[in-house]
Amino acid sequence: MISQLGRYQVISELGQGAMGVVYKAKDPLIDREVAIKTINLSLAQEEREEYEARFYQEAKAAGRLSHPNIVTIYDVGRTDDIAYIAMEYLHGRELRDVLNDNKLLPVGQVIDIIAQVALGLSYAHEHGIVHRDIKPSNVMVIRDGHAKITDFGIARMASAAVRTQTGMVLGSPKYMSPEQVMGKQTDQRSDIFSLGVMLYEMLTGQAPFMGENVNAIMYQTLNATPISPSTVNGNVPEMLNFIVAKALAKSLDSRYQNARDFANDLRACRDALPRVNESTIQPHSSFEVKSNLDESITLSGAAGEDSSQVSALGLSTSFDSMEATMRLAAMTASEDDVEELSKTFRMARPSLDEINQAGVNVRVQAGAKASHLSRTNSPHHRTTRGGYFLIAILALVVIGLVSTIIF
Repeated sequence: MISQLGRYQVISELGQGAMGVVYKAKDPLIDREVAIKTINLSLAQEEREEYEARFYQEAKAAGRLSHPNIVTIYDVGRTDDIAYIAMEYLHGRELRDVLNDNKLLPVGQVIDIIAQVALGLSYAHEHGIVHRDIKPSNVMVIRDGHAKITDFGIARMASAAVRTQTGMVLGSPKYMSPEQVMGKQTDQRSDIFSLGVMLYEMLTGQAPFMGENVNAIMYQTLNATPISPSTVNGNVPEMLNFIVAKALAKSLDSRYQNARDFANDLRACRDALPRVNESTIQPHSSFEVKSNLDESITLSGAAGEDSSQVSALGLSTSFDSMEATMRLAAMTASEDDVEELSKTFRMARPSLDEINQAGVNVRVQAGAKASHLSRTNSPHHRTTRGGYFLIAILALVVIGLVSTIIF
């Protein structure tokens, strides 16, 4: 093991990365622990130039970003045939390792982690950076439940000196979007799809698209519609089925258009979960995940795939279907949004009677109505946000009853 990289004193080896070794080191100038990612440049000239250029691209991409959910880059340098990036040393574990230990995390903890990653991606996207390799091994979870995105090594930037050409497939097959599989140009919605795959896997313990080899996985990604997460894990609420479906929509126009809307819907869903269920579940490891998101949230309307495709595959029409999308939108989105969605799908907006046909007289309203409900109930619901929490619970009850009758 090498002992010095530039001014950094190497302490130990942390692991093998995609391009080289990752070390734990110390910066003697400010007495700070850092993680150093390296790349060995002892390659053929053409290969060396490409790898070195991509390596520095990672430093440039991540170095431009300053966000609580993205790893911080401190420095970049080169020693002989080794180029390196010095970055924030995180006292935590890869999400991949956490999932391997815990198998299935509680639903609320899954939502917290994915929502944090979504907010980090939203910030990167707003700065013109697409990660292109979102997966559990590229997310670190710190002991307080804080999640950080790592490894922007294959990120595409608008001003990148190294551009990934159309037709060149990069990424991890199990988490790649349909457009990545086909070698098409990608944008922020590709990261959203990959994050949707992560969400599905964390909720169910299995990937939505599986196969014996890379070609089989890619075929599934392009052609298969997975069963709803709640079919595999009974703790998954119906609203989360809709959110996953929208993130995994094969059509770019049907998918979440930005990661912030994805995070907003996840937080709204998290607020609607019964608190008693979460308190009875103890995490397997020391990584007790707490909410690290304190941004204001508004629930955006959901969109899904054509229900005929789902029916043809013999899957639940409550997952990835236009009918489900309309029901969710009618309960959560604004009047204008629901009207626009109704025109797009060429479907009538569900009436109040249809939503409440199980006999539960519930009507979801926003603003002042939510505040009024919260003030007239228990002290736990004395804020506007508390009102939305109560409404969301009632709405989920209605969805469950309606789904039982219809499906």
